[in-house]
Amino acid sequence: MIYYLIAFIVFVIDQLTKYVIATRLELWDQISVIGNFFLITSHRNTGAAFGILENQRYFFIIITIVVVIGIVWYIQKMKNTGNKLLPFALSLVLGGALGNFLDRALTGEVVDFLQFNFGSYTFPIFNIADSCIVIGVALIIIDSFREMSLEKKQAKQVEELADQEQVQKEEK
Repeated sequence: MIYYLIAFIVFVIDQLTKYVIATRLELWDQISVIGNFFLITSHRNTGAAFGILENQRYFFIIITIVVVIGIVWYIQKMKNTGNKLLPFALSLVLGGALGNFLDRALTGEVVDFLQFNFGSYTFPIFNIADSCIVIGVALIIIDSFREMSLEKKQAKQVEELADQEQVQKEEK
């Protein structure tokens, strides 16, 4: 199925980029891409996003296994619904989760390397997997709002139909 292929592509790109960083740069080496705004910085993270929950390797492994099972189940559930956005979003999250999972399972840390500076503020360093997870979650939120809007529209149509039927009954 296409959604598992997307997840696999995300996983491969994530792992390849992390491999290049881990094998070609020393820890904290930096390469300027756009001045001081965007840097490739070799960094390791033993926690979750933005370094929270440091050194909780087995916790993250267990949580990721549960999340991956849930995502695969939900993709299977959604495959024949006609909704393309939600399974695509889930495939991004799946590929990213598996990419970071493999790092944690094998080494106990995740290779991060994308660094953005906004003046004196440095955004926490992240990787391709993190990016895909964030984009996937954003698309899931967008899909949720879209579905809510669609449900409201359908409910309004049902109400209008019921009102029309009531008027027709009263006219008879």
